[in-house]
Amino acid sequence: MKLKSILWGGDKPGRAVTLGIQHVFAMFGSTVLVPTLTGLDPAVTLLCMGLGTLIFHLFTDFKVPAFMGSSFAFITAICAVRDYCEKNAVEGNFASYVGIGILSSGVLYMILAGLVKLFGAKRITSFFPPIVTGCMIIIIGMMLAPTAMSSVTTAVAGIPVWKNWVVAVFTILVILAVMFFVRGFFKLIPILIGIVAGYLLSFALGMVETAPVVEAAWFRLPEISLPTFADMDAVIYAITMIAPISVVTFVEHVGDITANGAVTGHNYIEDPGLHRTLFGCGLASVFSGAMGGPAATTYSENTGVLAATRNYNPATLRIAAVFAIVLSLFGKVSGVLATIPGPVMGGVSIILFGMIASVGLRMLIENNVDFTKSYNTIIAAVMLVIGLGLNGGLSFGNFEISSTAIAAVLGVILAKVLPKEDADERAANKAK
Repeated sequence: MKLKSILWGGDKPGRAVTLGIQHVFAMFGSTVLVPTLTGLDPAVTLLCMGLGTLIFHLFTDFKVPAFMGSSFAFITAICAVRDYCEKNAVEGNFASYVGIGILSSGVLYMILAGLVKLFGAKRITSFFPPIVTGCMIIIIGMMLAPTAMSSVTTAVAGIPVWKNWVVAVFTILVILAVMFFVRGFFKLIPILIGIVAGYLLSFALGMVETAPVVEAAWFRLPEISLPTFADMDAVIYAITMIAPISVVTFVEHVGDITANGAVTGHNYIEDPGLHRTLFGCGLASVFSGAMGGPAATTYSENTGVLAATRNYNPATLRIAAVFAIVLSLFGKVSGVLATIPGPVMGGVSIILFGMIASVGLRMLIENNVDFTKSYNTIIAAVMLVIGLGLNGGLSFGNFEISSTAIAAVLGVILAKVLPKEDADERAANKAK
């Protein structure tokens, strides 16, 4: 492939760069939300997502117009590892242990890619029928709900809680106004606009600590946290909490790649192949985990930008990746992100996490999942109660597995072993 094609993809350089900048800003708000909520470094996240996108494109023959973002599915598990490290005074930065978990999740992704290559995409995806995938997405969205609300209700010294609610509600209203009443490019960045608007109101209400911004250098290298094995209990905890979530995001990945293909008119499941997109995404997560960043995943926002701009040039996303890397080197950007008040991110999270659950519901509706059938109701009942009710997962000594992973495994098993029809339904069908 010619260098010019890799850089610009047939577009004029000026147009390609402009669209690339639009893409990175469209996904900026969602990308930095994960590190802001979990305590990871936003600069490292931007760097990892930029480099991860380039890695993904390299392993997909530069054909797929996708940008790697930080996955919301891992937020609860990352917070659990962070809290474990703080509670047990674990040696080293918690991001180093989170990184091991993220790295292991990427390896699992690459194993899934090998299975897809060996057995075929249809055979592997048959283990994840719509009732399982829809319920898993609902569980992820609902599990994140307490995180969103705690960002709003948590009191900060010297700041009355009513200010938190004012800022959160204002942020939500701005996002909704942009989504429903604005056209053009700004409609593509409602989350970013909401964050900026909420930040400005917080500043006016005296809720922003400006010292980190003032003290931050204009340019600095992101503070990378390399994996450490100083505390093996923490290592095992991180792996068992984080890695199994890849089973959930595998389904999300298939949906995103399929949606991208529907928008662009190209079947990426066949060319370059689902095994390649999975492997590229997994390797991006391995790289991110090795640097102390979050898991890299394909983003539904990316599909929205493609549909809105009608520009399907993969080179545009590579330019967006380079721009994200450049942003990670600006210390002032990290300083501003570090000072975003909790209520602002809480307002954004209420919208985003609620939308995740709504996507799960939409998946059930679009696939005509019939809840008059016992097969579907039982699978949904078990998955939702286990996923949402089994707070913190199950522990077996130093081994712990998250409730999300348990719900996913149970859903897959039940979908395979339960008969599609109960006795009454089989009798009624025979009588017809």
